[in-house]
Amino acid sequence: METNTNGYVVHDGCDHIFFVGFLGAGKSTLARNLGKLFRRSYVDTDRMVERARGKTVCEIFSQDGEEEFRRSEAYVLKQLMERKSLLVSCGGGIVEGEESCHLMRQMGTVVFLDGELEDSLRQIRHPELRPDFVSAERACALYDHRRPLYERVCDLRIDIRNKTFDQVTAEAGQMLWEKGLL
Repeated sequence: METNTNGYVVHDGCDHIFFVGFLGAGKSTLARNLGKLFRRSYVDTDRMVERARGKTVCEIFSQDGEEEFRRSEAYVLKQLMERKSLLVSCGGGIVEGEESCHLMRQMGTVVFLDGELEDSLRQIRHPELRPDFVSAERACALYDHRRPLYERVCDLRIDIRNKTFDQVTAEAGQMLWEKGLL
């Protein structure tokens, strides 16, 4: 790692920051906000899969199945190996794919946005666009299943409970800056 003349940290190799967490945790908002603050590019794995497949996430789930969607997530993550210093908002279920978890750990730092299920449910504005959100009961079971997966894959954790997006952005930015990741 070295600092260039503009004062920004330049890392050797792949140094992405991956944001994981449950549906509605604010991963995309955080990646976008930090990208603007630190002049870093940000991407969203769900949007990348949609572009690569020419279908929406819901269409992929209904027509091809979840397993095919998980393979597509791993595929788009591999495409990121050629790039540097991205802020990556990951779909809520990316931790379901073992290959995706391995790739994220290999290519950078994984940050878990840790919150309560109720907070996530409040943030979900269009549940019909979330293929793994069938009902509140299903969301609860999914949250209980995925939470240990997020904990296992993460390098860092940010508690998002009772915080605004601006507060989470400030806390994440400070932590990542202090660790030399931004």
